[in-house]
Amino acid sequence: MIIAIGLYQGFTALDAIGPYEILTYLPGAEVVICADRAGVVDDHNGLVHLRVDRTFADVPRPDVLLVPGGPAAGEYARDNHPIVDWIRKAHPHTTWTTSVCTGALLLGAAGLLDGSRATTHWAFYDELASYGAHPTEQRVVTSGRIVTGAGVSAGIDLALTLAADIAGPEVAQTIQLAIEYDPHPPFDSGAPSKAPKAVYELAVAALGD
Repeated sequence: MIIAIGLYQGFTALDAIGPYEILTYLPGAEVVICADRAGVVDDHNGLVHLRVDRTFADVPRPDVLLVPGGPAAGEYARDNHPIVDWIRKAHPHTTWTTSVCTGALLLGAAGLLDGSRATTHWAFYDELASYGAHPTEQRVVTSGRIVTGAGVSAGIDLALTLAADIAGPEVAQTIQLAIEYDPHPPFDSGAPSKAPKAVYELAVAALGD
């Protein structure tokens, strides 16, 4: 089973690394990191630099396709970045096509979300809807064989959901225990519906910078 994580310049590190950490534990899985060209791919802060040896052309038919988000994802979606074409051509052959955060915009640009429920980072619901999707605040949304995760940290939940679907709940729970994923956040402000108004407004301002 080939699991391909497609990267691009300016991706958000946790969107990719969270699922990567979980999916590498799956029995029989070969996790491949790929991009439109071989070389170094930088995260959106310019602090994490990943060397990518495989291109999209090297992984035309993965069993599982995962696309992380990043601040540039919306622009890449509109400009038909090579990752969009890769998603569009690979999807007919995948068992699961998935995204984390604004990676959903790239799925939308590939024409995969029209008329479907999907999620992304809460600040991009309107942009997601422009591709015909029906945004929801749900943390992980499964629509047929397309699975979308909400913002950043939701990629871990998405990957565990995939692990259960692929290998069964016991394997997924074993992975969860192995990585000691037992979140107890100090604040219950992780979604717009939960955050105090002042915190929400600060987050909107910060994301607008």
